[in-house]
Amino acid sequence: MKVLKFGGTSVGTVDSLRNVKAIVEGNTEPLIVVVSALGGITDQLINTARQAASADASHVESYSKIVERHHRVIEGIVPEVRRPEVLAVTDKLLEELGNIYRGVSLIKDLSDRTLDIIVSYGERISSVIVANIIDGAVHRDSLSFIRTTKQWDKHILDNDVTQCLIHSVFDDIEAPVVVVPGFISCDSNGNVTNLGRGGSDYTAAILAATLSADVLEIWTDVDGFMTADPRVINNALVIDRLSFTEAMELCNFGAKVIYPPTIYPVFHKNIPIVIKNTFNPGAPGTWISDEPAASEDKPIKGISSINDTCLITVKGLGMVGVIGINSRIFNALAHDGISVFMVSQAASENNTSFAVRNADATHALKVLREEFAPELSAGSLTEISSQPDLATVAIVGENMKHAVGTAGRLFNTLGRNGISVIACAQGASETNISFVIDSCNLRKALNVIHDSFFLSDTQVLNLFVVGTGKVGCKLLEQIHAQQDNLLNKKSLSLRLVGIANSRQCYFTRDGIDIDSWEEILSRSELPATPQNILDGVIKMNIFNSVFVDCTANEDIAKLYLPLLSNNINVVAANKIAASGAYDEYVALKRMARKKGVKFLFETNVGAGLPVINTINSLINSGDRILRIEAVLSGTLNYICNAVSGTIPLTQAIEMAMNEGYSEPDPRIDLTGSGIQATDSAKGPTIIRSKFSIVFIFNWASPS
Repeated sequence: MKVLKFGGTSVGTVDSLRNVKAIVEGNTEPLIVVVSALGGITDQLINTARQAASADASHVESYSKIVERHHRVIEGIVPEVRRPEVLAVTDKLLEELGNIYRGVSLIKDLSDRTLDIIVSYGERISSVIVANIIDGAVHRDSLSFIRTTKQWDKHILDNDVTQCLIHSVFDDIEAPVVVVPGFISCDSNGNVTNLGRGGSDYTAAILAATLSADVLEIWTDVDGFMTADPRVINNALVIDRLSFTEAMELCNFGAKVIYPPTIYPVFHKNIPIVIKNTFNPGAPGTWISDEPAASEDKPIKGISSINDTCLITVKGLGMVGVIGINSRIFNALAHDGISVFMVSQAASENNTSFAVRNADATHALKVLREEFAPELSAGSLTEISSQPDLATVAIVGENMKHAVGTAGRLFNTLGRNGISVIACAQGASETNISFVIDSCNLRKALNVIHDSFFLSDTQVLNLFVVGTGKVGCKLLEQIHAQQDNLLNKKSLSLRLVGIANSRQCYFTRDGIDIDSWEEILSRSELPATPQNILDGVIKMNIFNSVFVDCTANEDIAKLYLPLLSNNINVVAANKIAASGAYDEYVALKRMARKKGVKFLFETNVGAGLPVINTINSLINSGDRILRIEAVLSGTLNYICNAVSGTIPLTQAIEMAMNEGYSEPDPRIDLTGSGIQATDSAKGPTIIRSKFSIVFIFNWASPS
């Protein structure tokens, strides 16, 4: 026997219900089918209830839309012979719902108990519809066998009573398919309750565990658990296998594929869970069981996040060595129903930080300040503070315990991309590393971690190219021509995410098609001012970003320092920054070292030949360079070779410009500012060389 659960999107439309019918009728073994409300109906029920409670007349129209939605689905999918009976049952339920809304509107009050009753109608109606479109199916109401009890302000499962009731309802059923509503339940007094949003998964798990099903299938609108949120990570991958522990960790930290309490009942009975896609039933999905991870698997299986975090910190030297402080903290929070999902404590014990939802933060502070009022008054605790609007990220994988350096690799990756970790925690089981960051860095963090751990065979560089003259155009042509080769042979993926010329600039996370960059840029209405360019690059806050300056513009060169300070790599064909004031050059180099990013300007010397890298390699290996002989300016080299008795200097300069050797303003080359000078204080090694060119002319010559 199998238990199949279909979520709201799976039963949201006539077409999706046809998929459900085909999936269920394609099975040959006995099935229990658990269904959610039609997609979006639960939110509509809640919103309409709040409208009614505030005496908003629009609740009547909202209610009419709920009725119309269910009628439309019934007319589109229920066989004509069964339609009158289904309409009779659903219309009775809808009439009850309408009466409740009228009552709420009259008394202008919406209690929790009333809201629980209202939201139950979604599953009660959808399960009736589904039971009447599947051949041989019978309907059973979850209100008759799922029991809850109150704990603080929440309804929790009364497991012993529920198991007895499930057996009394299901043991004698001989129908091949039993359809039941998920989510809803009632207490010992017969009052309607529920198992929480996402509780249909939990209903299915309770049934599967109690009736010893062979497997629990969760049918949803994705192909399975993903390595990360596909709405944030475009190239997120489906995870083929997870352990129960890994699945639980991912669920607890925001992965919404299944409701977290779902896992425990089936884990306890060792019943596998399969995540399947109603809209792509042929996909293998994700298999969750107690099978150990294969040793060759990647160290982490997935990344999950909670973009709704407030960090509460209890601090004071009086905490050090005092037994029971943490017990008091968490007992006080638990007593008021405040859930803590991450804890971080300094080894010195002088502070404890923990993460809660933003909505719970004010209440948590009040509870703790009341609990520790004597200590705060005496000064043994100095502060109980909150830091809201943060995000929590967790990397999960049982193979982390076998992989040395995973944490180091994680934090090094974050640091290189300028992402500061505010707090972190890792359990002794080494299946989860959790950390808190500023919420504005969440997208960037998820992308860079996913790139590092899941696509580690391929490094992605996000390029901002400024300047589309001869140098810029040639660079873009070269990138376009070499993209496949770099990906296949060097595992390097280059994405153009920003581009600017002297008039316009354009930025997009989705990447720019290099084949059509000119057309895309020409349509942009954003002026290419230095400030707009700087803001566009920094505000995108994208991972592994590289700013490529193909201009000869002094104002663009002035952007390097703020770019480097924001952990953006800079590659400059522009000579100005590397040939200006030496102090400014040193400041750029120091900032690059401090932030762990690159400031590269190889094209400034040697026209792109690896001159600087070669010199650096020699120095780093202990060699002392005594003398360098070179023509360090390609422009001047060309001019010196071109000037002759028949070609004057002015013509040679024009020829250099026409051939693309010189800067747009050739005086940059002729004055020697293309390569500026300083002797190394440590010896004769020349780091940067300022030079003079003396032209000697034969005055007897006509030129």
